[in-house]
Amino acid sequence: MDAQSYNTALTELRGVRDDIKKARAVLAKLEADRDQRITQLARHEKAKAERIAPAAGLSVADIVALAPGLAPHSLTAGEAAPQPAPPGMTGPSITGTAESAPDTHPEAAAPGPAVPSPVPSPAEATPATPTQAPRTLPSIPQGNTGDAWFTHTRALASQRPNFTQQARSTVFLDTTTGVLVHRSQTHRLDLGNRSAHDLLTAVFHAVPEGVERIYITAGDPWHRDADRYPYLRDAVAAWLNAPTPGWRTDTGRGKDRMAGHFVHARNPVGRYQRENGDQHVEIRSVGEWFDLDGDDPATIRDAFVLLWQALRQHWNDAVLMGSPSQTGRDLWTRTIPQRGQYAEGFPVLSEELRGLLHATAGQGRNELLTPPRVPEQLPQLVEYDRTFAYAKHTWKSPVGTPRRVTAATFASWPQKEQQQALYGCGHWQVRVTVPDTWNHVGLLPAPAPGERAWYYPADPGTTFTTWAGGPEVHTALTNPVNPWKIEILDGILWDSGKPLDEWAKKLKDTWTNLCAQAHFQGDAQQARAAHLASRAVRAILLYGIGSFAQRPRMVTGTTPRTLERDVPPDAEIIGFDDELITWQRPRGFSRDPHAHPEWAATIWSGARAALLTQRHRDEDTYAGALHTEPGSVVAFRTDALYLTQPQNWPHHNQPGDYLLRGHLTGPIPAPTTEEELLALRDTGRTALTQPAREA
Repeated sequence: MDAQSYNTALTELRGVRDDIKKARAVLAKLEADRDQRITQLARHEKAKAERIAPAAGLSVADIVALAPGLAPHSLTAGEAAPQPAPPGMTGPSITGTAESAPDTHPEAAAPGPAVPSPVPSPAEATPATPTQAPRTLPSIPQGNTGDAWFTHTRALASQRPNFTQQARSTVFLDTTTGVLVHRSQTHRLDLGNRSAHDLLTAVFHAVPEGVERIYITAGDPWHRDADRYPYLRDAVAAWLNAPTPGWRTDTGRGKDRMAGHFVHARNPVGRYQRENGDQHVEIRSVGEWFDLDGDDPATIRDAFVLLWQALRQHWNDAVLMGSPSQTGRDLWTRTIPQRGQYAEGFPVLSEELRGLLHATAGQGRNELLTPPRVPEQLPQLVEYDRTFAYAKHTWKSPVGTPRRVTAATFASWPQKEQQQALYGCGHWQVRVTVPDTWNHVGLLPAPAPGERAWYYPADPGTTFTTWAGGPEVHTALTNPVNPWKIEILDGILWDSGKPLDEWAKKLKDTWTNLCAQAHFQGDAQQARAAHLASRAVRAILLYGIGSFAQRPRMVTGTTPRTLERDVPPDAEIIGFDDELITWQRPRGFSRDPHAHPEWAATIWSGARAALLTQRHRDEDTYAGALHTEPGSVVAFRTDALYLTQPQNWPHHNQPGDYLLRGHLTGPIPAPTTEEELLALRDTGRTALTQPAREA
């Protein structure tokens, strides 16, 4: 580019800038007009938020925010506040002492999806303190009403399957290059406009014998029109729901509940069925299983083959299903004991307790600490990531019928029994007070504004009420800096068992085997395939645990713009175009025989506690945030810590060990947003892996 072209491009760029400014002004004016019209409509005596929402292209919650008088009863009633202790009785107040810590792992009483997560990708970092009023967490009702929650759902239990899972014919497709790999064959396809119909037509022309699963390895075709939509979800929904002549949306087979498309911004699932009903196929993203770095479809096929072979060493009937979470849960069911106490299966908690755990048990800790809690200029930024972290916390889990432990009951116990209860498998409603001399990070999660959002109070003297798992409560009471004051308000206590132990051990052995193959394999492609397979094992365990959490089901659907009155009244509008309104609505908890949120909650609690303190018995030393200098913790990110100083923590490539992943030398401006932190993370990882330059 010469100087004249450069100046011309600058002039054009300024023109684009001015156009953006004008467009934003027009948009702001339109939004103000829309909000004014909503306010006027709300004055009508029969106005309903669920009618106004689709007309405005907003959710019911957005309408209620503009016109609070339209809030439905289920929103205004709120959740039950913590119940006070009976007259004359206050909850037991406990202050931990370092001497009370048992000589075992601090996180031993113990984790995705964000369900989830899936989760799956980590949630955005939450602020150190909420900027709005925090939400109120639910409580267990007093008396017989609350006591009735402590049971299992009738005739619903996780049982060992009596059938062999059937494998599905699978192909791997790069939609950027058109390369398709099916078994040992490679094809190059013309994918046209990369619509779902184009993909299905091209694949079934090349592989006519019947494919049941298409993994997209690159290209993200569902994002092809992303610039036409305000959100990626809108673009994905439009791609999934575009016309597919000869095909229709799969409605499922038999008891298959995985029917219909799954709208996800980055890893959606399209499920299609021939018009004559004799063939079913799903289009999925390999991103569900592992992150890629330009890997070709043949390498990815080899990774799945190695994964299947490694799993077969522990499960002779192992089958790779569509997602890691499905695979993980299926493999777990095949470890349910055939004899003994749980030969008839593990019963599922009451819907009330499942709902309580869903509302009060968060997943990974994601927190960014900004100045003045950290220096404006960081001397260094060091990333430590806990290796295969969740596998560390599966050795003990809740089993049996839960018991309620009220404040009065807990207070009546001797100190030893109280300590045993807090160290066991429990979920506790507590009133927490941060010590007046506290100068380190927060220890317990408190509810922040927003759905399932949490922050970690650390200001001296702060008092708050929350729910927390036994590992975190125990850590707060016995932490090496200054024990916190904990007042027990209510609790759920289970017996300790090992329902996940065999499953997790087999997965850990599989992971170790594949890691060794990746390290010692002489062929570069096979070494890469083994590494990807080891990452897939991690996803199987991570998302398998998340699947136990069983979030309330969300159903996605579309309605023609001409029939917007037919949008379900409890639906949230998540996208729309000139033809269709896309919505989602909650369907509550299904009768899922594998719903065990108590297991996921216990593991997640253990993992969060291990970010604070974790003992390494062989070296008789500790690792974690509380074993660093105050003011040196920059961020928590699910399994990772970001610090201003390097640490001499042991790493033996065992689950839970802290692995040095990135290192940047300073001075570095302290990150103030998630994007800035991730940019520094990537730079730090690159800097650590680059060979030292010769002087």
